[in-house]
Amino acid sequence: MRLDQLTFDNSFTRDLPADSSDENRPRQVSGAAYSRVSPTPTEHPALIAYSPEVLAMLDLDIDALDDTFTQALSGNRVLDGMDTHAMAYAGHQFGNFAGQLGDGRAITLAEVVTTEHGRQTLQLKGAGPTPYSRTADGLAVLRSSIREFLCSEAMYHLGVPTTRALSLCLTGDKVMRDMFYDGRPALEPSAVVCRVAPSFIRFGNFELFGWRQELDNLRTLADYTIRTHFPELGEPSPEVYAAWFHEIARRAADMVIHWQRVGFVHGVMNTDNMSIHGLTIDYGPYGWLEDYDPGWTPNTTDNQMKRYRYGAQPAICQWNLTQLANAIYPLIEDVEPLQAGLEGYVERFNEERPRMMAAKLGLADFDPNDSHDYGLVERLTDLLPAIETDMTLFFRGLASVPGATSDEDALLAPVLDAYYSPDELSGDHRAATLAWLRDYSARAARDGRADADRAVAMDAVNPLYVLRNYLAQLAIDASEQGDHAMITDLLDTLRTPYAEQPRREAFAEKRPEWARTRAGCSMLSCSS
Repeated sequence: MRLDQLTFDNSFTRDLPADSSDENRPRQVSGAAYSRVSPTPTEHPALIAYSPEVLAMLDLDIDALDDTFTQALSGNRVLDGMDTHAMAYAGHQFGNFAGQLGDGRAITLAEVVTTEHGRQTLQLKGAGPTPYSRTADGLAVLRSSIREFLCSEAMYHLGVPTTRALSLCLTGDKVMRDMFYDGRPALEPSAVVCRVAPSFIRFGNFELFGWRQELDNLRTLADYTIRTHFPELGEPSPEVYAAWFHEIARRAADMVIHWQRVGFVHGVMNTDNMSIHGLTIDYGPYGWLEDYDPGWTPNTTDNQMKRYRYGAQPAICQWNLTQLANAIYPLIEDVEPLQAGLEGYVERFNEERPRMMAAKLGLADFDPNDSHDYGLVERLTDLLPAIETDMTLFFRGLASVPGATSDEDALLAPVLDAYYSPDELSGDHRAATLAWLRDYSARAARDGRADADRAVAMDAVNPLYVLRNYLAQLAIDASEQGDHAMITDLLDTLRTPYAEQPRREAFAEKRPEWARTRAGCSMLSCSS
């Protein structure tokens, strides 16, 4: 099936209140969930990458990759049945309420009901200005578009809840950006990503109506969301609103657990970047822990406060859920069910984190209430930041540590490659590391599993390949020079992140020294 053969079913624009004005200029929009707006045509659109899995998910086949596909997914053509619009929402940014925000550079094309995956929404990012663009142009640069395209698909194949990416198109246009807000703007190639999710409804959609006391619209949005995306909960009522919030909290806890498992740092966990589906959304200045540092954030804007650092993500998610609870309180008018949902988040996280760590360590009978098991995890998370240690390679190597051994070489050899400076593994730290590895080896043997079976189980949850920051930057560098092959190579590699791929060992190497301080490899801004 081709894109123009799909049947679109645009429930969001059909069931929710629209902006009464069609003026596409920055302004405050009240009494509406969205504004209708058309994408901005581009000069010379070209498809440079696509996801075969998302193509299939939408019931499209390879024949869909025609000129109509490129024109529609670059913003140059609106197909029959599409109802293009930008959502209105508010949000807390870096802990402060920011008022009206909205889709400033995202334009939803349409919704389609797929055969196996239900309702999916197609949205263009970087397709031009909307009433919510404020002082920006609504466009996106190639570098940020490559990062969003690749990471959306990488996260999916890692098993992390995420929005998806269907396509990446160059526009043929240039945009001016000041990458680090330091007074040195430059022209950069622009691009458009088509991202896909059941919906792009965020916590901020409800915050907007709650803040403005548009309680009828708040209820309409909540009822629509439950009936369309959470029908298993039943017809909307105060009890169902509470159950819905509890489900959102559960999904959010699971999402953050997965982030912690693979070493992902979102970088901008504002409430307007929190999906009600529990999906990772809005890939801006994200990054991967290339050395295990719980205090690291990839976002230059957050460099001093480090609000959204790796180690703080679970607590920030709870804070964001509290803001959502405040927004929907008028629907329930009872604090206790909402408080129970927040407590449910904490309980879910506290239940799942030990299970996640036990899986990473390959321990079949892990007991978080056992002081030895609990101590094994906590001692490791204290050891890893002591010297620069590649998180991905450490856990991958740990699978090769034999059980029931005290031989120092056998214990250390599998994990040595994870250290950026192995010579620093000396003195008290070396002794503490060996002590931990001996205890781990003994504990692994206690499960009674063969070492090979433990290794298989560990390799299924500890990836070998992640979208390392410097790899994404290398793909960007090449693409900006007209060579898009590395985007496809990375995408192909990241499809099977847990399997060894002999021809792609270079994509599993820890960060090279040149990337330590390189822009795009160590820190990123929100400039896109």
